[in-house]
Amino acid sequence: MGFRDVLAALRAGWWLAVIGLLVGGLAALVVSLLMTPLYTAKTQLFVSTTDSSTTSAVFQGSQFSQERVTSYVQLLQGEELAARVADQLDLAVSPARLAGQVDVTTVPQTVLIDVRVTDASPQRAQQIAEAIGQQFPFLVSELETTTTAESPVRVSVVRGPELPTAPSSPRTVLNVVIGALVAGLVGAAAAIARAHLDRSVKKPEEAAEVAGAPVIGLVLRHPAVEANHVVDRARMSEMAEDYRHLRANLQFLDVDEPPKVIMVSSALPSEGKTTVVVNLALALAEAGRRVTVVEADLRRPRVSRYLGLVGGVGLTNILAGSADVEEVTQYYGEDGLAVIAAGPTPPNPSQLVASTSMAELLEKLRASNDFVLVDSPPILPVADTTGLSVLVDGVLLCVRYGNTRTDQLQQASAMLERVGAKTLGVILNIVPPRAEVASAFGHGYVYDAEASADR
Repeated sequence: MGFRDVLAALRAGWWLAVIGLLVGGLAALVVSLLMTPLYTAKTQLFVSTTDSSTTSAVFQGSQFSQERVTSYVQLLQGEELAARVADQLDLAVSPARLAGQVDVTTVPQTVLIDVRVTDASPQRAQQIAEAIGQQFPFLVSELETTTTAESPVRVSVVRGPELPTAPSSPRTVLNVVIGALVAGLVGAAAAIARAHLDRSVKKPEEAAEVAGAPVIGLVLRHPAVEANHVVDRARMSEMAEDYRHLRANLQFLDVDEPPKVIMVSSALPSEGKTTVVVNLALALAEAGRRVTVVEADLRRPRVSRYLGLVGGVGLTNILAGSADVEEVTQYYGEDGLAVIAAGPTPPNPSQLVASTSMAELLEKLRASNDFVLVDSPPILPVADTTGLSVLVDGVLLCVRYGNTRTDQLQQASAMLERVGAKTLGVILNIVPPRAEVASAFGHGYVYDAEASADR
C-alpha cells in the first residue's frame, strides 16, 4: 500500500481508531480504579569509612565505600534486614514479602543509596523506611566487625522518609493516556489492515481494469432512492444528474455503431442493476428518446414493481406466442417510457430468454426504439444472462461500491467474454457520498434548482 492508500484507509476506517481510543482509555481507567492505591516512602543512606585522619585515608576510604555500596544494595533487599524490620514494627508479614516491597538504587559515582518502600498504607510505608534506616547500620556493623577490629564502615541516614500524601500507583491519568494511545494505534492498524485485505471494488480504474471496459458512470447512494428506487426528477438532484451523465456517456460508447439494445446486469444480486435500468431509461425518455424496458429477469422481476405497473402479463406471454408486444406493453410517466413486464414465471427461464423468439422480439423493438434496455438476472448465480447476452448489442455491468469483489467482477466479465458478448462499460453503483471516488467524479458541486431559481 502506498502512502495515499494508507491515508485513504485511515479516512475510511477512522471509527476504528476512535473506538480504540475510547475503549483503551476506558479500560485503563477501570483497571486503574480497581487497583489498590500504593504509597512510596523514600529515604537516603550515606556510606563512609571511619578513618579520615589523612587525605590519603579519605581517598582510599571513598573508594572502599563505593565498592561496598554495591554489596549493600543486596543487603537492603535481603530477608535478613526485612526480618529485623518486621520484628521491630511487629508486622504480621513474611520477610520475603516485606523484602519485595523494598526497592534500592545507587546514585552513580557516589556513596549514596536511595531506598524506596511501597505499601498500601502511607503510614506503614514511612515506618518501614524509618526502621530500615535504623536497622541497616546495625546489620552492616555486625557484618563488617571482626574479632580484631571494629567495622571500618559507617552508614548514616541523610534524608529521612516523609509521610506520602499521594499514591505512587496507579497513575490513573498516565494509564488512561497510554491505554487510549495504544488502543488508538491498534485501531488505526486495524483500519489499514482492513483496507489492505478488502477485495471489494472501490476505485473506477480498478473496476475498468478487471472488467476490461471503461467506467461510464457513477451513481451515489441515497436513502430515498434505496426505498423508492425511482429518482425524483422534479428537482436537479445529484442522483438525477448521475443518470443524466450516464445517459450522455452511453450515447458516445461507439460512435460508428452506437448500441441500441443494451442489457444491464451485475455479478451478483443486490447490486442495484434494476434501479439503474429504471432510472437510466427515465433519463433517456426525459431527453426525448423512444425507450423500452424489457424485464428479462424472469426469476425475480423487479421493474414492474418499482414502477407500480402490472406484472401478471408480459415477456413470457410474448415468447410463448399467447400475446403480441402491443398488447402487453405498458407506459410510465409523462415521457411515455414503454415497459414490457416479465409476465408469469416459466419453468425454463434460461431457455426462454435465449430463444429465437427472444431474438426476434429484440429485433422488432430495435426497429421502433432509440434504446432498448434489458434488465437481466445477475450473471454468476444463474445461466440466463450468458444466453441472453449474445442477443444484445452489449452489456453494462453494475458494480456495487465496497460490496462487489474483484474476483466476482472478473469472473462475471470472463463469462461474458467466453460466450462472445461485448461489455460496453461499468457503472459504479451505490457509492457513499463522502467516498473519495465521489469527489474525483465531480460530485463535490451540488446543484440546487430551487436555489438557482431564487437568483
